[in-house]
Amino acid sequence: MSGRLIVCVGNLVQDEVFEVEALPSAGIKTGVLDYTERFGGPAATAAVAICHLGGEAAYWGRVGADTAGETGLRLLRGHGVDCSGVAILPEGRTLRAIVLVDRRGERSIVSNRRSLSQDASVLPPGGLDGAGAVLADTRWPAAAAVVLDRAHAAGIPSVLDVDGGTPEDNRHLIAKADHIVFSAEGLRDYAGDGPAEALLRRCADGSDKVFAVTRGSAGSLWLIDGELVSVPAFKVAAKDTTGCGDVFHGAYALGLCEGQSPVEAARLAAAVAALKAERANGWDGMPDRAAVQALLATGETHPN
Repeated sequence: MSGRLIVCVGNLVQDEVFEVEALPSAGIKTGVLDYTERFGGPAATAAVAICHLGGEAAYWGRVGADTAGETGLRLLRGHGVDCSGVAILPEGRTLRAIVLVDRRGERSIVSNRRSLSQDASVLPPGGLDGAGAVLADTRWPAAAAVVLDRAHAAGIPSVLDVDGGTPEDNRHLIAKADHIVFSAEGLRDYAGDGPAEALLRRCADGSDKVFAVTRGSAGSLWLIDGELVSVPAFKVAAKDTTGCGDVFHGAYALGLCEGQSPVEAARLAAAVAALKAERANGWDGMPDRAAVQALLATGETHPN
């Protein structure tokens, strides 16, 4: 590897989080049990997770020239994330989302992803000196494409978090990435309905890339060198699953950066995501490496 730093490219989002008894269906009114404001976004949250696990992370993204953007960057820096690659845009506003979380920790999210320019020219110029891996999400596809190309040119591994985005954009990004990890929803949106095993093989189409899908308490499924491998999730009392996929991707990228095999990195990622679900509390609920190692050593997993 050329370095320990992981460059995380994509979105930073200000979240308004409403805790409810149950996720509402259409046409009804729901009372709120609690309300908090915090920050998320796939790439930004992954970067925070990496730093709490003892890795080094840089966040490359963009925010508006507003209070939300200023606060989000201050909090990222407080968690140890290098934000020198963030562009502050004078037009538009920092991305926002409404998050509903029920008593079981399940969540629904409504996101505004169009309030900032998609122009990737605001990314830092040059290569990826000192980086050992790149993680990109599909929420800012133009930027993801640029950085995935840079990673390929530099010979460092790249991880693509596929959750959201159009099938056309995602097809373009998948062709550039080394490790493609879908959410269950992202896999359905991209490949259609059917068993996850068949959908992963359809996506791979004979490629030697690593393809995977995360499935919550059902664990994750991996297609590696033509073989399917199931990595179980750890049993915890989940309080809030918001951001668990994001920390999964960050921990997986860190494992690769440290020289772990995809399966080893996936098991690390499963433990980090489980502890995050148990602790909730946004970025302040990130587990450290000691807690993760303890869960890896003694934790109970869900049956496959």
